[in-house]
Amino acid sequence: MNQKNKKVMIGLSGGVDSSVAAYLLKKEGYHVEAVFMRNWDSATNQDLKGNPTAFDELCEQEKDYQDAVKVAEKLQIKLHRVDFIEDYWNRVFTYFLDEYKKNRTPNPDVLCNNEIKFKAFIDYVQQFDADYIAMGHYAQIRHENGLPLLVRGRDTNKDQTYFLSQLKTEQLENVLFPIGHLTKKEVRDIAHDQGLITAEKKDSTGICFIGERHFSEFLSNYLPAQPGDMRTLSGVFIKKHQGLMNYTIGQRKGLGIGGSQDFSGAWYVVGKDLKTNTLFVEPDKEHPHLYSDEAIITDVIWRGPKTDGKMTAKFRYRQPDQDVVVTWINETTIRVRYPQKVKAVTPGQVCAFYQKEVCVGSGFIEEVFMDGKERAYR
Repeated sequence: MNQKNKKVMIGLSGGVDSSVAAYLLKKEGYHVEAVFMRNWDSATNQDLKGNPTAFDELCEQEKDYQDAVKVAEKLQIKLHRVDFIEDYWNRVFTYFLDEYKKNRTPNPDVLCNNEIKFKAFIDYVQQFDADYIAMGHYAQIRHENGLPLLVRGRDTNKDQTYFLSQLKTEQLENVLFPIGHLTKKEVRDIAHDQGLITAEKKDSTGICFIGERHFSEFLSNYLPAQPGDMRTLSGVFIKKHQGLMNYTIGQRKGLGIGGSQDFSGAWYVVGKDLKTNTLFVEPDKEHPHLYSDEAIITDVIWRGPKTDGKMTAKFRYRQPDQDVVVTWINETTIRVRYPQKVKAVTPGQVCAFYQKEVCVGSGFIEEVFMDGKERAYR
């Protein structure tokens, strides 16, 4: 099908996925223009509040931009550059900090998709009168009864529907995911065949748009650490921790316990108590306190009929699908039960729901229970 009369604006990040997505769109005959989104002002080594933000950088974001320029030149497409620095700070990063203040473990990548890639970006490209927007996500869109459905990407190891799960139906309209039907290997093979500079570029990791940093040091620029006791569940004092916000349920690395003569071996975070500022640890990665059988999910976005019943869910990215039973409490709140028990279901994280290959929605884990009793996970 010739799409030469259809215009697409694609987010071009300077990575291999969006590079190949842009190539495929052009190959299919679309008129393609690209947009590089700048969301963190690391060029000045400061954020909007004047805090230092860089630790070692010739800014990775600027390197990404130069790669995007080279890809656009290779594909002979126009590249625009837009600053969403203030949008990112107000819509994503402040939420990220607020969640950590509550000793929850947030997932900024989900909000980044909601507020930047599929809101601020859409608002920006309206001036170009495009027919579609496109992103290099490993996800697919299928239309039924005139409505877009969010479908898992073919590469199950790279599927990104979890991060897109909070998008509303209207945000998925006129959206293209050109690489959703491909595996990562196939994407890199195409990049090599086309001589794209990003063919062997390492996948980005870390906080959305901010990248890889020494996390505790980065967070300390915004939230002062409040040291407290690290104890076993029975109350035995281990050492002082460096602030509850720096630890997550199930964490092993970074506790600084293993080298102790009295507490050798591997230890794991199994709970938090905000009132006493206590971090609970145990030397058992399968400790019963890590498991739960029920959770309350809030701020739910749902695409389709809101019915109770069985489906599957992911409580974190790349987790195998978990069989769950959903009960709606109100329009935006779900009680989800999983009698088989699931490890490290953590407040603040996203719970995404699936009906086979279709991601029908998601919400945020608010409370976690075992046998009707709330877990001390925050």
